[in-house]
Amino acid sequence: MKRGGRSLVSSPPAFSNDAKKLRASTVSNATGLQTEDAETEDDLETSGTDEDDDLTVRGPSTVATSTFTKHIEYKLSKIEADDLPKKKWKYTWEVPAADISNCKWVGTGECFLKDDDLSSNYGLKQKLYKHWLDVYKTSGGNDFHSSKQRWFFSLCNSYRDILHGEKKPFYHKGLEEDSKIMDAYLMHSLNHIFRTRDLVRKNNAKIDKHQMSGKEEILPGDNFLDQGFTRPKILILLPLRSIALRVIERLIQLTPANSKVNVEQIDRFYKDFGSEEVSSDEEEEQSKNAKTKKPSKPSDHQSLFKGDTRDDFMIGIKFTRKTIKLYGDFYSSDIIVASPLELMTKFGKAEKNKELDTDYLSSIEVVIIDHADVISLQNWSFLTSVVERLNHIPSKQHGTNVMRIRQWYLDGFARFYRQTIILGYYLNPDMNALFNHHCVNYQGKVKSVREHRGVLPKVLSQVRQIYERFDANSIADVDDARLEYFEKKVFPKIKDSDQGGVMLFASSYFEFVRLRNFLKSQNASFCLVGDYTNQKDISRARVWFFEGKRKIMLYTERIHFYRRYKIRGIRNLIIYSLPERKEFYYETVNMLEGSDDLACTVLFSQYDKLQLERIVGTAPAKRLIKSEKGVFVFC
Repeated sequence: MKRGGRSLVSSPPAFSNDAKKLRASTVSNATGLQTEDAETEDDLETSGTDEDDDLTVRGPSTVATSTFTKHIEYKLSKIEADDLPKKKWKYTWEVPAADISNCKWVGTGECFLKDDDLSSNYGLKQKLYKHWLDVYKTSGGNDFHSSKQRWFFSLCNSYRDILHGEKKPFYHKGLEEDSKIMDAYLMHSLNHIFRTRDLVRKNNAKIDKHQMSGKEEILPGDNFLDQGFTRPKILILLPLRSIALRVIERLIQLTPANSKVNVEQIDRFYKDFGSEEVSSDEEEEQSKNAKTKKPSKPSDHQSLFKGDTRDDFMIGIKFTRKTIKLYGDFYSSDIIVASPLELMTKFGKAEKNKELDTDYLSSIEVVIIDHADVISLQNWSFLTSVVERLNHIPSKQHGTNVMRIRQWYLDGFARFYRQTIILGYYLNPDMNALFNHHCVNYQGKVKSVREHRGVLPKVLSQVRQIYERFDANSIADVDDARLEYFEKKVFPKIKDSDQGGVMLFASSYFEFVRLRNFLKSQNASFCLVGDYTNQKDISRARVWFFEGKRKIMLYTERIHFYRRYKIRGIRNLIIYSLPERKEFYYETVNMLEGSDDLACTVLFSQYDKLQLERIVGTAPAKRLIKSEKGVFVFC
């Protein structure tokens, strides 16, 4: 991509029509350079007098350019940009994940996971590194270099897209691991924000100095391309307010003290998102109740759904020299923390009211999707829609000085520079599709791969678990093939039997609807416990099923995720589609009651590989898929 030099008052290079109009309105005022939202010098000085104020990484005798600078200054050619969306990435290296059993990291390009130079602060700004090290030591750590959070930060600092589907979440006895991963991506976010603001501030100082000198020579504009269309650079997508509370609280804790002398709107924040702090009296009362009464829900459910579980939230966070400003205008924020649902609501309002827009997503450079597994049980299509709407050329100028916009923004290449980090408890096809098709960072990709042992030993009762494989020509045909197999091979046995207590477990609402319609067409005796069944109907269905007034119960993974019902009266379990969450498999099988002829039938195809591996194990899953036989029995 050839680009001629630009002066601060020169004619702009060619770019899209929208951007041309955007720039034309400000060319005449090009010499009056401003920051991305015309803020004060106080706002710009995020680093104060930090000795690591520049954009280099300093060692004892060397000065190396930071990965941040290398990433944003790379000049992507049009040929490269045209190739990226259709590129088939090859994972050419692997490194064992020492802290996760049977797991490894694989990546594209050259392996960058070498021992970092301890003197380089691992790519962090000096003040951030010192503060993080103090926090680490205060919490009892003694080997920061070998710590998981330091290691994962180095992964983030590579600016490659990351897919980590083996993260043990805080609600599954993984508080320590989850917190370390969170610390790493939050420090990466802070580092990116502080380095971005330092660059803008330094360039402003150079321009001011030049103007005060009275020299007539024109400064080359290419040296001052340091901004996007709008200010927000980090987007953190989360499923629940209670999780957002954890993340934002930790973000504040990890910010150095001299950058958070004041945290504005903190009281409003705790009012909106709740507080995890529990008084000593409440803690004592909870302890007494726990001893006298057995909890009705598993511990992971209690931990995840503790606090404010609403999924409609969005908050902007702005960093100035000494202040963290919560609830700032989105256009003046550095970080946006939001749920996919709330962003979809914003999109809908903008479509109805032309005076509204979501241009604050136009210059996002790092996207972090944490607890993607929980989001997948809300509405994954919302998340996909949010990612698809990132990095578009904005509809308005929003006060940005277009003479300072980086060329790759104007060329429409921003999505090729955006880093996307996807974190979850497990992988599913939707997550893989998002990573493969919507994450097109020119730097490449890194992902975790794991050999699973399976969870069959956690089935407590002596149940014959019969796995029946059906064939499908393609992933597009798998839903029809599954239903056809059920209609021809499975349902006739249910219909001809006098036995009741048949539970049909479906992993998706789409399958739930198809099964419901089929059962209606057969005039079958059945009841529903699904995603949108109201509480009164659920209670009635559970009673009817237990008392034998309904032969079949149709049940979904999503309702089990939110309610974790203990369904009584199950004699015959048919898993129409395997659950995404492996613990739901043995929880459901363990609900079978009685001592004679307990049965569990599982339908699967080659396209259920991810779920199958988590439940029966990686090696057995391969045998089940490739074997000439189509029926397998586990006892």
